[in-house]
Amino acid sequence: MLDRPAADRLSALLAEKGVLLADGATGTNYFDMGLESGEPPEAWLVEHPDKVEALHRAFIEAGSDIVLTNSFGANRYRLKLHGLENRTRELNRLAASIARKAADASGRTVIVAGSVGPTGELFDPLGALTMDAAVEAFTEQCRGLAEGGADLAWIETMSAAEELEAAARGAIAAGLPYVFTASFDTAGRTMMGVTPEQMGEIAARMPVAPLAYGANCGIGPGDLVVSTLAMSAASPGDVLVAKGNCGIPQWVGDKVHYGGTPELMGCYANLAIASGARIIGGCCGTSPSHIAAMRKAIDAGVRPPRPTFEAVEESLGPVTRPKAAKERTRSGRRG
Repeated sequence: MLDRPAADRLSALLAEKGVLLADGATGTNYFDMGLESGEPPEAWLVEHPDKVEALHRAFIEAGSDIVLTNSFGANRYRLKLHGLENRTRELNRLAASIARKAADASGRTVIVAGSVGPTGELFDPLGALTMDAAVEAFTEQCRGLAEGGADLAWIETMSAAEELEAAARGAIAAGLPYVFTASFDTAGRTMMGVTPEQMGEIAARMPVAPLAYGANCGIGPGDLVVSTLAMSAASPGDVLVAKGNCGIPQWVGDKVHYGGTPELMGCYANLAIASGARIIGGCCGTSPSHIAAMRKAIDAGVRPPRPTFEAVEESLGPVTRPKAAKERTRSGRRG
């Protein structure tokens, strides 16, 4: 089990409630609110702060204990694609302050998690990005988030162990506790080969341990639950995050559609908890109505036993994880 900092708002709320509910999607909900294809969501922090705050409020009203800031792509490398790299710290500060305003107006404890996504660059020797440069970029981003009032850095959708480490070191340098999650594909690994079973090992070698770690995005909720089973089997007792997509993404015309119903996401929430997760949320396609169904399911307190792979498929649909990896989920005990 990881040694975590003694005093932070996330751990305190987790100790009080046992299981926490994070929010849902940012980008796919913004598209429904008018975001144009190719437009960076971070531009809305300046152009439409009212819409950014409105989505935070909607998730809080649906029952979220944690809201993620609109800063997923707000590092200097991603912002450079839109000519915004010189506004990195400002945009992160704005992202955190807008979320903080919505959280503080709720009348209850809501954690503001500063979203930190990948740079989009490859590390040396596959690419030009060095560890020092990556740490510098993530430190810049996390300092802006801290200035805006974020409670922690939420490092998400990572695929390379080096980038997880760089982002963690950036959060630590900025004085923020942090959470990290990776995205696992149809091979049961990240794009750069990290397996769910390795996540605990990565966490254990950080200079300051994460408050929690886990999986987000990827294929669909079934695969996400199976990844959670693998993590809890490999590192029982660690605080795990499960933030899965709303169904399996499918192309409908020229748009990606996520077909998961609120009922399916409520079922997913309970299976994720039974698999060892203590922080549950939704990723792409997950709306406030899905989060409300997940809140209802969590609060009902009816937990199934630790699921088998077959039980996950029966409840959530086909899982793509390879058979060899599936078998490794059977041996662990619940964390």
